[in-house]
Amino acid sequence: MKSKTFTASKLKRTHGHYCRAAHSVLHSDWQQKIEAEAALIRSAGPACVLSDISHLGIAAGAATGIPTIGLCSLSWDLVLEPFADPARREHATILRQIREAYAKADCFLRVAPALAITAFHPVREIGPIAEPAVPQPAALRKAIGAGQSERVVLVGFGGIALRAFPFEHMEAMDGFRFVVDGAVPDGLTRVLSLAALGMTFKAVMASVDMILTKPGYGTIVEAVALGIPVVYVRRYNFPDEPPLVDHLHRYGRGAELSLADFLQGRWNAAIEQAFARPLSSTPPPLSGAQDAAHILKDYV
Repeated sequence: MKSKTFTASKLKRTHGHYCRAAHSVLHSDWQQKIEAEAALIRSAGPACVLSDISHLGIAAGAATGIPTIGLCSLSWDLVLEPFADPARREHATILRQIREAYAKADCFLRVAPALAITAFHPVREIGPIAEPAVPQPAALRKAIGAGQSERVVLVGFGGIALRAFPFEHMEAMDGFRFVVDGAVPDGLTRVLSLAALGMTFKAVMASVDMILTKPGYGTIVEAVALGIPVVYVRRYNFPDEPPLVDHLHRYGRGAELSLADFLQGRWNAAIEQAFARPLSSTPPPLSGAQDAAHILKDYV
C-alpha cells in the first residue's frame, strides 16, 4: 500500500514546506500589506481589533492606534520556528517580523490548554473555548445499525494527509462500528462514511463511544468535556500537540497509536487502553469565551 510509506517524518517535512512557502508570499512587501490592512480597519471604524493570531491583522490594528488584542492557544512564531532553516536569512526575517507585530498588541488572551507564549506582552489567561453538541447516541446507533454491545468509533483526521484507512482491518474488528470522516469503499458493513448519516461532525463526535484522531484543539477539548475516550495519532509537526495530549491525559482518557500501527490496523491495544483508563480529575469549565468577553469589555 502506498500509505505505508507516508511516515510521520514525511508529514513534518510536507507541512513545513507549505508553511514556509505560504509565509514567504505573505511577508513579501510586508510594510505595504500592513498599510493596506490598516486602511481597511480604519474604514470599518471598530472599537477594538481581536485577532486569532494573524500577525498582519495585529500589526495593522496597532498601526491604527485602535486597541488590538490577540487570542489563541498558540502563536505563529512558535509554529514556524521548528521549520526555519538557519541558512535561509528570509526565514529569520519572517520570524522577526511576526514577533515584532505581536509585541505591538495591547494584550494576548491565552486560551487553555496552550503553549507558553513569549512574543506577546501582557498575557491574560482564559479557560478552554469549545461548544460541544448535545449527545444523541441513540439516534446515531440507530442510523448506523449498531448492536447494543457494539462500540461506535469516530475516525477523523482533518488536516492530516493520510492516503488510506486500513478498511479491511476495520471491517474485521468484531464488536465495533466505525464512522469515517471521509470516503468509504462500497461493500463494507462495519464502516460508514459520515456524509451518509445526515448528522454533523460535532453531533457524531458527541454521540460516539470513542474518537480516533490527531491531537487537534477542538476535538481534544470537546472530547475531554464530554468524557469521551480518545485514541490519537501524533503528527510531530505542530507545537501544540504536547499541551493537548497533556490536557487529555490529565482530565480525560486517552492512548497513543503510532502512525505505523494505524496504517496496519493494529488498533485494538490502544483502544482497550483508552477505554480502561479512569477519569483522574474534573476538567476545567469551558469558560474561555466568557473570560475573553469580560476582559474585552475594558477595551470597547
